[in-house]
Amino acid sequence: MGTALVYHEDMTATRLLWDDPECEIERPERLTAALDRLRKCGLEQRCLRLSAREASEEELGLVHSPEYVSLVRETQVLGKEELQVLSGQFDAIYFHPSTFHCARLAVGAALQLVDAVLTGVVQNGLALVRPPGHHSQRAAANGFCVFNNVAIAAVHAKQKHGLHRILIVDWDVHHGQGIQYLFEDDPSILYFSWHRYEHGRFWPFLRESDADAVGRGQGLGFTVNLPWNQVGMGNADYVAAFLHLLLPLAFEFDPELVLVSAGFDSAIGDPEGQMQATPACFAHLTQLLQVLAGGRVCAVLEGGYHLESLAESVCMTVQTLLGDPAPPLPGPMVPCQSALESIQSARAAQAPHWRSLQLQAVALTAPDITLVLPPDVTQQEGSALNEETQAWARPHESLAQDEALTALGKLLYLLDGVLDGQVSSGIVATPPSAAAATLDVAIQRGLSHGAQRLLCVALGQLDWPPDLVHDGGVSRALRLCMYPGRRILWLNIRGKEAAALSMFQVSTPLPVLTGGFLSCILGLVLPLAYSFQPDLVLVALGPAHGLQGPHAALLTSMLRGPAGGRVLALLEEDSTPQLAEILARVLHGEAPPSLGPYSVASPEDAQALMYLRGQLEPQWKMLQCRPHLEA
Repeated sequence: MGTALVYHEDMTATRLLWDDPECEIERPERLTAALDRLRKCGLEQRCLRLSAREASEEELGLVHSPEYVSLVRETQVLGKEELQVLSGQFDAIYFHPSTFHCARLAVGAALQLVDAVLTGVVQNGLALVRPPGHHSQRAAANGFCVFNNVAIAAVHAKQKHGLHRILIVDWDVHHGQGIQYLFEDDPSILYFSWHRYEHGRFWPFLRESDADAVGRGQGLGFTVNLPWNQVGMGNADYVAAFLHLLLPLAFEFDPELVLVSAGFDSAIGDPEGQMQATPACFAHLTQLLQVLAGGRVCAVLEGGYHLESLAESVCMTVQTLLGDPAPPLPGPMVPCQSALESIQSARAAQAPHWRSLQLQAVALTAPDITLVLPPDVTQQEGSALNEETQAWARPHESLAQDEALTALGKLLYLLDGVLDGQVSSGIVATPPSAAAATLDVAIQRGLSHGAQRLLCVALGQLDWPPDLVHDGGVSRALRLCMYPGRRILWLNIRGKEAAALSMFQVSTPLPVLTGGFLSCILGLVLPLAYSFQPDLVLVALGPAHGLQGPHAALLTSMLRGPAGGRVLALLEEDSTPQLAEILARVLHGEAPPSLGPYSVASPEDAQALMYLRGQLEPQWKMLQCRPHLEA
């Protein structure tokens, strides 16, 4: 349905009129730099451009007091000295004669975006606004923020559109205490904020920014604070926070709309945040949020004061909202000990309120395994049979039939296209009798055609079959799992037992309940994938794979991220046309359908997951959600 970009050039009118080192970083160039980069990258042209309107005073009154709205209105007629005196009554604020107009445009832009998404005009979008909003309170400006844009948008969505569950994700580097204060007793708003905290020594210096501030009254558990106690948090830390804290709660909450307080002072280079997350990380965070709420995601700009980093991060966010695959994340994916301490502290504070965090670590003994699971796919008609196809088929009896050869030709055609960058993903249907052999050829062809690390996620009856054993008793693909330069991670979902034959061969039973399936994806599959950093993912749905369409779609959609969108899905020809269609849609960037009501993981599924995590955490660091005891 498209992506909206909401903006108005008048929002560049406000600027600091006197010397104030604290406030001078909030300047008009923040918007113009971001918009210029969007245009140069051709992204603005791909969006539905909406010109922001002014919010009415009645709309401002959804969260602000009449007296405060009146005070801000009066700044339009004040002189420079009067504005400076009034600004000094608040913390880190400057007023300008255009502040009231600009702040109303910022709120109006957020409201327009929400209306466009909830009426189906677009699927998602970004409101490029200033002044920002998440620090603003009912009767006070604070931290460059005049009116609370996202908070007003949330109340508007509830009152005008009848929503009952809204998730607000605040990835700005500062705590959005204004949003927290407004909704801390409201169970219809789940508010998540990570922020630079340093044990209370970083602005806004609030005790209620710590992990144990979880809301009050009926809102207990609906405020989630993740305080960063060190600077330098990077891609692995941010992704780990989503996988191990935010997303389990979000899936259990089942929001109807996701609002993002999109502050990019949490990106590398920003003088406020002093963090190390690259702009590409925000593409991954956005993509992970798009699996929620049917893809209804509204991002509203907050902070971001390093112009180049801000502009690039905005582009990455918009590109992902448009459905483009997220680029691979650079560097090793290993969360730091301080980040793990913060994540564990937040999980412990939230566990009494959320079933998804109440899995108990239970020791479990179990045997062996083998296999791997990746994402994305674009249906494509394959190539004609040729000598190369027949050469790949020759060692496998099950590929001798015309039907199997035709499927293999399509596979090779699509696989080459994915690895050469001609297409991002693909779907191939194979005869059930040839599924295992086709997968073996896909692995070998992928590795010989340039893939350095290949993740294979196999579901159903797809163990290493007898007809793959050749060349001295071990298939080439299996040998690559076992010997140096290990380039294959094989994950078998629907194995008989939870087992880790090696760090590259993992098997787990298919969880039977929604909570167990989500825990498997968020707590095992995605951490393994992000740790391994594959450049190709194969998702093989073999005989008796047991996945329903929404489950297969969610798995495939979430695996788009780790490999930069390079995903090939193998389905049985007996699969329903609806399954191929739904996978094709999510591989094109559409949101997967809801899994339905949340049901907690069974004790057996919880035990299997905890056993595997315990076995694999030492090698695959993204599985960690708590610090080492010796640290």
